Amino acid sequence: QVQLVESGGGLVQAGGSLRLSCAASGRTFSSHAMGWFRQAPGKEREFVAAIIWSGGRTYYADSVKGRFTISRDNAKNMVYLQMNSLKPEDTAVYYCAARRSSYGYVPGAAGYDYWGQGTQVTVSS
Repeated sequence: QVQLVESGGGLVQAGGSLRLSCAASGRTFSSHAMGWFRQAPGKEREFVAAIIWSGGRTYYADSVKGRFTISRDNAKNMVYLQMNSLKPEDTAVYYCAARRSSYGYVPGAAGYDYWGQGTQVTVSS
């Protein structure tokens, strides 16, 4: 069992920055990777970024690469998503997720076992 709690969302103007945080607790040692996903109203949940706990390999969606940075603090069981140069199309509820399996397609939402409650990010024009 892994519990995830996101924070750091809010309202920001286009071009601005936000940093999202995800606090993980419980059996965090059983998680292979952590990911960030987002979902806008009426749209499917989409992959944003992921990081492997051991080694720190990262993955990014093409739409955010160069603007967003995912990082983790293993000792504190924290994962972060630094979002710069935000665009209105980044507006969505952002979810933190934990993946137990070390196999398969890391950006795939179906491969994640635990999810946070989500935090709203709104980017105005």
